[in-house]
Amino acid sequence: MKSKSRYRTIDLTMISMFVALTAVGANITSFAPFLQIGGVPITLQTFFAILAGAILGSRLGAIAMTVYVLLGLAGLPIFAGFKGGLAAVMSPTFGFILSFILVAYATGKWIEWMKSTRIATYVTAAFIGLIFNYVLGTGHMYLALNFLAGDPEGITYLHTWIIMAAYLPVDALTILAAGLVAPKIHHAYKRKDTPIAA
Repeated sequence: MKSKSRYRTIDLTMISMFVALTAVGANITSFAPFLQIGGVPITLQTFFAILAGAILGSRLGAIAMTVYVLLGLAGLPIFAGFKGGLAAVMSPTFGFILSFILVAYATGKWIEWMKSTRIATYVTAAFIGLIFNYVLGTGHMYLALNFLAGDPEGITYLHTWIIMAAYLPVDALTILAAGLVAPKIHHAYKRKDTPIAA
């Protein structure tokens, strides 16, 4: 007998919601202009990518972030600065955008592996997601600045990490917040059980 993959109504709704929230989080400075460091806007994309993994789980969280990335590359202005399109791949910050898929997956997978509802599990998972975000994002930034942007002076890998260190305190606080709020939302989400065929 042919098996059908099944999704719950709440799953499909939450995937769409996290795509929308990540788009809003990318441009949060449009609503809160004070969220900047040295003129560079702070975004909440990583915050929502981590929440997607923690609440939806590794698979659905990664799907939500994949949809977000693909919609942005297709031209929807949902990346930071209301940008979109394939040209984003050349941006030094595109590695962070691409990392959201793995961030959501790794965050959700840790929680699934631990099989624990303790806040410490969610906070740990959130910081694991942040590590993936920084490693992949900073790596791409280094390559982009040296090989795509054609910087004549170049920039060392260490210098790239020094640049990112300025963002770490704010990111750490927002990711801690994600880890603290995720358990209750996750519990409420898991209680919904209206399956539909997909």
